Amino acid sequence: MSAPASQATTTHATITALHRFPVKSMQGERVDALALLPGGALGDRAYAVVDAEDGTVASAKYPRKWGALLGCSAAFLGEPEPDAAPPPVAVTFPDGRTLRSDEPGLEAALSDLLGRAVVLSADPAAGAEFEEQWPQIEGLAPQAFIDDTTVEHSEEGEPVSRIGTAGLTPTDSFLDLGVLHLMTGSTLAALSEAAPGSTFDARRYRPNLLLDTAQGPGFVEDGWVGETLAAGDARITVTMPTMRCVMTTLAQEGLPEDRDTLRTIAKINRRRIPGMGTWACAGAYADVAAAGTVRVGDRVGPA
Repeated sequence: MSAPASQATTTHATITALHRFPVKSMQGERVDALALLPGGALGDRAYAVVDAEDGTVASAKYPRKWGALLGCSAAFLGEPEPDAAPPPVAVTFPDGRTLRSDEPGLEAALSDLLGRAVVLSADPAAGAEFEEQWPQIEGLAPQAFIDDTTVEHSEEGEPVSRIGTAGLTPTDSFLDLGVLHLMTGSTLAALSEAAPGSTFDARRYRPNLLLDTAQGPGFVEDGWVGETLAAGDARITVTMPTMRCVMTTLAQEGLPEDRDTLRTIAKINRRRIPGMGTWACAGAYADVAAAGTVRVGDRVGPA
């Protein structure tokens, strides 16, 4: 069932962690500061692994095909700069090897890992699509959306969609939907209380900004939709709750595979998103209303 709407709050939050993810679906970097630009956090999802044959953007949302990427981590070899090509990255593989994108061998190693020919791209192509598998979890997503986008079924018999990114995000990144993702510790605490047998770790949800609301209510982010918040010397406008997907259930270092984490969200926090239907949500997406820099320890509150 859907939870009652969270109330907007003027309670200030504090940034406790900042993350950017240089390569889509890989582990990323924890940083002390992030430059926020109209297209999102500078350097976030600057690269993606792309199928060399059909141009599909690799996403761990289709675990059988692309889930191995989540076992890799990526780090920039220099600081990203606005209006410039992203710097090279170093990718560390599950076996401990580290290869650089500006030296031979990385794409061959990624192809071996994934069992298909792939390239590392910093140039999102027009008409690009990614794939998403839909677990059999009641209330996860609108059934009509799943039915309309399904192109195949997984080995488990679950629907797999192909979804175009055109018009959803800036053309210079591989973001799926919102340009900035934020989440509160109080939401993680509420989920842990609802399902104490599962581990609700921010690493599953990959927010750019992790916020402490001083024991505020769970899912407080839902009440911020439509508000413009001051964050460091930037301004961000919260646009919608974050719809959650199968990728959040996958195993990664220190975290087991656990579909009950997603099942819990679908049970206690379903949100109607205008024009998109009702989804299982945790966290929120935001646009950057005024560029600036955020740092760990900065306060976030009404602008």
